[in-house]
Amino acid sequence: MTFNSLEYLLFLPIVFILYWYVFKKSVSIQNSLVLVASYFFYGLWDWRFLFLILASTLVDFFVGQLIGKNKENKRKQKFWLWVSLLFNISLLGFFKYYNFFTESFLDMFQLFGYSVKSTWTLNIILPVGISFYTFQTMSYSLDIYYKRVKPTKDFISFATFVAFFPQLVAGPIERASNLLGQITKNRIFNYQQIVAGLKLILWGLFKKMVIADGLAPIVDDIFANYASYPASTLILGVTLFSFQVYGDFSGYSDIAIGTAKLFGIELMSNFKFPNFSRNVAEYWQRWHVSLSTWFRHYVYIPLGGSRVGKLLSVRNICIIFLVSGFWHGANWTFIFWGAFHALAYIPVFLMGRNTIYKNTVIAQDSLLPSFKEIGQLFITFSIVTFSRIFFRSESLTDSFNYISRIFNNWEYIEYHHPLGYRMIDYFVLIGLFICYEFLIRKDERNPFKFKSKILRFLIYTLVIFGILLFYDSGFDRSFIYFQF
Repeated sequence: MTFNSLEYLLFLPIVFILYWYVFKKSVSIQNSLVLVASYFFYGLWDWRFLFLILASTLVDFFVGQLIGKNKENKRKQKFWLWVSLLFNISLLGFFKYYNFFTESFLDMFQLFGYSVKSTWTLNIILPVGISFYTFQTMSYSLDIYYKRVKPTKDFISFATFVAFFPQLVAGPIERASNLLGQITKNRIFNYQQIVAGLKLILWGLFKKMVIADGLAPIVDDIFANYASYPASTLILGVTLFSFQVYGDFSGYSDIAIGTAKLFGIELMSNFKFPNFSRNVAEYWQRWHVSLSTWFRHYVYIPLGGSRVGKLLSVRNICIIFLVSGFWHGANWTFIFWGAFHALAYIPVFLMGRNTIYKNTVIAQDSLLPSFKEIGQLFITFSIVTFSRIFFRSESLTDSFNYISRIFNNWEYIEYHHPLGYRMIDYFVLIGLFICYEFLIRKDERNPFKFKSKILRFLIYTLVIFGILLFYDSGFDRSFIYFQF
């Protein structure tokens, strides 16, 4: 079941009605309902995956109890923390990275002239969302260890925190201090909050079904057949992929945050208009915020952050980006993608410009951006988009061949949509999307904030019409980040 499926369109109202009108008197019963709904939602992909999420939930629930119980014994606390970390990392490592390490090991032998049969690899199904919920449960154990939160004794609430269906599969990766704290408290039906949630769901569906899914056939065609296309088409392909992956992932996050609002829960923002970033550092403050802050809190700062001198700080930055790349997938392409972003971030850090845009947006106090800001935006977008050649390609060979053709084949050939549609319509669509997001750039939680009722009605009509126009009942395209 995906957010853009008819099944979800039936599932969500049923859970909502039961939650607010049948089980509203008891928060524990509401949590039980959400937990059952979450397991049902997740189990529809493959019921066997439920055993993994339940195992992770049980381990970290009891580890949290044991860390809290041994507050006077640091050695035992550290032991139980390592139990949590090793269990979750082993779970993630086996299902996501076993074949990667095995194949890399075999390739290393072949470099030295030894031929080894690849009988060590396994046909492993990657459980949906495993990278997200393992990080979420690990953060709970780490926060108890560092005395940021107290361990809960309510197993149902904790299990709901781990499996909360709006953000289970692709985030945002929540902290116990935010999500678990809300789950354990009584929620009150708030009409304004629910309306805000429905607006975010609508906007998220538009970004997913119109922007991301509308561009997907073009991107798929260009990357699958890059060897036969000139540089102009390859640049078009990776540029449209930038908008596709943004529409797909931020669309998921909007739907997740909006759905949580329907149940009286506020999730953290995950995207803050990253396409309007003025340098790479600002981009990472706006893109996949929950993952960026997770690595900063639990890896970068424990390593010393930027308080350990320039050289060690650069080392820490490299570690963060390499690990972030590896988190995205068991492929050398993602490691190169992470390394590329490290190389792009380090000069910004060394010049002391990594935090100058932290609390501002482009054209903060003006109607239009300055020429300087437009130049900064173009350079940043170009750097990020170029890196996505590695992110989208199937292998490093494909990545470098794609780049090589960009620099060595400047023949211009007009590109035609693989399904026969007019390309000009997609260019207009992207242009309007960029302009609209610029207008709402100061508030990622309110995509329809205009005061005029007539204007809002017109925008709602266009958004709904676009969703219906692009929807294909025979094909619900999955979200890109489900594979991570």
